[in-house]
Parts: sequence; C-alpha cells; structure tokens
Amino acid sequence: MNKPKKQKLLMLLLLAVFAILVAVTVMTPGVSADIENYQPKVYATAFALLPPVIAIGLALITKEVYSSLFVGILMGGLLYSNFNLEMTINTIFFHEDGGMIYKLSDSWNVGILVFLVVLGILVALMNKAGGSAAFGKWASTRIKTRVGAQLATMALGVMIFVDDYFNCLTVGNVMRPVTDRHQVSRAKLAYIIDATAAPICIIAPISSWAAAVTSSVPEGSGINGFTTFLKTIPYNYYALFTIITAVFLTVTKVDFGLMKKHEINAINGDLFTTPERPFKEENGENTNSKGKVADLLLPVIVLIVACITCMLYTGGFFAGESFVNAFAGSDASVGLVMGSFIALMFTFVYYMLREVITFDEFMNCVPEGFKMMISPILILTFAWTLSGVTGLLGANVFVAELVSGSAAALQMLLPAIIFLVALGLAFATGTSWGTFGILIPIVTDVFPGGEMMVISIAACLAGAVCGDHCSPISDTTILASAGSQCHHVNHVATQLPYVLTVAAVSFVSYIIAGLTNNMFISLAAGFVILLAVLFGIRKFAGVEKNPADEGAKM
Repeated sequence: MNKPKKQKLLMLLLLAVFAILVAVTVMTPGVSADIENYQPKVYATAFALLPPVIAIGLALITKEVYSSLFVGILMGGLLYSNFNLEMTINTIFFHEDGGMIYKLSDSWNVGILVFLVVLGILVALMNKAGGSAAFGKWASTRIKTRVGAQLATMALGVMIFVDDYFNCLTVGNVMRPVTDRHQVSRAKLAYIIDATAAPICIIAPISSWAAAVTSSVPEGSGINGFTTFLKTIPYNYYALFTIITAVFLTVTKVDFGLMKKHEINAINGDLFTTPERPFKEENGENTNSKGKVADLLLPVIVLIVACITCMLYTGGFFAGESFVNAFAGSDASVGLVMGSFIALMFTFVYYMLREVITFDEFMNCVPEGFKMMISPILILTFAWTLSGVTGLLGANVFVAELVSGSAAALQMLLPAIIFLVALGLAFATGTSWGTFGILIPIVTDVFPGGEMMVISIAACLAGAVCGDHCSPISDTTILASAGSQCHHVNHVATQLPYVLTVAAVSFVSYIIAGLTNNMFISLAAGFVILLAVLFGIRKFAGVEKNPADEGAKM
C-alpha cells in the first residue's frame, strides 16, 4: 500500500473513532452533581498506567514527541471520563488537578517556564556578544581530545549540583560549542548532561533534591529527614554507578547500542545522525569579533551565584535559618527565576559597558531566546498534563497499594522491589520527586528505623532517579535534550541501554544489601559486578577510534 492510501486509511480510521466517541458521549449520562467524589471505573488499577505507557511507546516507535504525548493525554482523559467526549475535553484542559490550563497556571510550573525563557535569552546574548565563540576557541587550546571534552562536561555537571534544571541548561549551553568542535554527538552530550544532573543532585547534601527528600519524611515519625538522607548516599547505587559508568565509557572510548552509531557518525562529521533539527543551529555569521571568554564566564558565574543565593533567600537563610535548613525549605522555582533575572540584568549592563552589543540587539535577543525554548516548553506542558491525568486515574494509589501489600511477605527483598517499583512509577509519570514522595512514607511505616529503613529509602531514591533518567516525559530528560540541542527522541533512545545496564546492576546490589544489611559488602559487590559488566561490554562493543585524537593530549 502506497503512502497516500495509508494516510487516507488513517484519516478514515480517526474519523470512525471520533464518530464512535460522539455516539458514546450522546448515550452516556453526564457526571452527577457530586463531582468532588467522582472516581473513574479504572481508578487505582493497572489501567491507570496505560496513558504514559502509550505515550512512551508511541514516542519510541514514531520518533515524534508531541503527538505521542497528546495521544497519551487523550487516552487518560477518555479513561477518566469513561469515554465521554465532553468530559474528556474538560478533564484534559480544565480539571483543577490535572488539566493543561491549571498546570500552566501553577506557580511552580510557570516559574520553571520563565527560567527556561530567561536562560534562552542569556544564551542568545552570549552568542550575539561572541562569548560562546570565544570560549570555544579558548577551550580548544586546552581541551584537545574528544575524551577531554566529555570529561570537562562531566566536571562542570558535578560542579553545578544545586538543581537538575539549572544543571541541564547551563552545562549544555556552556559546553556544546566545545563538544561540537571535538565531534562529540549531540546524543552523547545529552547523556552526559543527564547523567550528571539528577544522579549528582540526589547524592549532594546541599541541593533542591536533598530538600525534597528531607520534606518527604513524614512529620511525627521521629526520623530526622536530613540525617537519613546522608545515610542513604552510600546505598544510592544507581546514582553512584551511573557516574562511574559515564567516566568508564568515556575514558575507554566505548559506546554500545544506538549511541555507538551516533558517535561513529559524529566522528565522521554528522553530530545528529537523524535529520531532525528541533533547535535553530548556530552558524556564527553574526558573532561579535570583540567577544572574550569573560563575556560567557562572567554571566554564567553570576547566574550560579545568584541562583544559589536566591534559593537560600527563599528558604529564610537571611532571616536567621541555618544553611542546611534554608536549602531544605527553599523554593527552587522562585529562586531560579530570581537568580536568572539578576543574571540577565547583570549581563545587559556588562555588555552595554563593554559595547559588544547595542540596545536594539539586546532586545532582538529576547524573542530569539524565547524561540529557542519553544520545543522544551511544549514538551514540558504536555508532560505535566500527562502526569496530572495519570494522577487522576490513581496510578500513585495503585503503586502504593502494590508496595504495601508485598512488604510483609518479602522483607529481605523489599529494597530491590522498591527499586523496581520506584523506577516504573517515575518512568511512567516522569516525576522522581512525586515518586519518592509517595513511597518514602510507606517505607518508614514498614521499617520505623534501622539499617533496612535506610537501604529501602535509598532504593526508593535510586529507582526514582533511574526512572526519571530514562523517561521521555521527565522534566530533566527534556531539559537535557534542550541544553544539548539534541532531538528528544534521539536522546531517549540512545541513553536507554546505558540506563538499563546500570539499573540491572543496581537491582542485584539491592538484593545483596537486603540480605547482608552491610554497606561495605553490598557496595563492594555492586562495584565488582559493574566493572565486570563494563569490561564485558568493552570487549563486545570494541573501542571507537578517532584519527584526530591520535597523539593529542588534553
């Protein structure tokens, strides 16, 4: 069957489905006046996970994100309304707990979108002023190999441990010219950014993630949230092993799966492999020749300092709170908006004094920066709506009951089970914070204290980060694609084998931890297993060779 006939058949099928939905709507009675107590027929069942599964599956099959997410949202709305078309539309757009309009009116979400736009404007300004080009030239004199470029990207990712959103966009925009120059594929850059975002934040005591974990411990449980978080760090196998894996594969010049194809193509001059270009490519035609390295570094440094300071401010640090408590009580969304706006104002004054751009050029960068972030803004909007609709179906209740029901019978295997459940829930909903917010209270009920509680909470955090790392609808995954300017589906498809490899090793490590209750034995055993797997992959996949790296040193 030729393409036009396939398209006609698809259109007829869609019209038939629409007609059926209209007929069902006419025959289905409206929702009762007691809307507050309304529950769909599939509430808290396995069907509640169907919308994200459909969206993720379609995205991986079709390589198209927007329509896949929308189909998942539509399915969620249909399930919630029992296939009543009128109620489906109202649910998707106007439901107070899951609708798109309400998601876009949420102050936290809007704050993240504003932060994205300001970051886009800053990047446009840096490019216009010549700061990015100057930094690329400067870095090329000091970073002479592909390995060096990737390790430098990791180092910057580790240094920016305060927040994963901030990490993804800052690292990507600073290091992208350097990795491009050294022929590192955009997919590999996206993986490195993603691998040093959430996995770093979840083991950093001073970060927005540490604050979220601390606040997830139920009040009145007698458990110190921050102290417990510190104890989970050695047991957070996924985060630790992801960092080790990223360094190992980079240093040994090994890649596998679809990533290997992207890296080989990048060495041969094609950084993207696939034809999709969701971002405007930089060509350097309008770059200012007066640009200096400081024109990039100073705005970035001010951005980092301002964001950290503003996060502390929102947590009450300047009102007398301790440093740790201020981070634990900070509002990352507000802090990032305030910090980025301060950095934007500094950049405006600094560039004007340097006379590297005019006022008209500055104002032209405002819409350019907004355009640069349209793709991640659209994906985030759909992802938030899909997550909201999934919540309306009771996916979190279904998972919570699943875990609590199996806890008594499988005490020793509970850490490994929690790891898998957290992974699946975070993958399906795209939120790690929501995942450990659901599971941590359950863990503290099952294990009120002791080493097993710490191991189980660590397994919850690791599984949440793992699911968040590979989920196509995760905020962090989307922003890693945005920061690297990589097609989103390419990023998801190339990093999935890496994530699953580390997840498998982490799962085995949690079985060992549950049986031994010993931090040193389980961590050492997991490390040995990971090295054995990585060396096996190296032997099977082989080493990539780049003629430009021969004889070069970082």
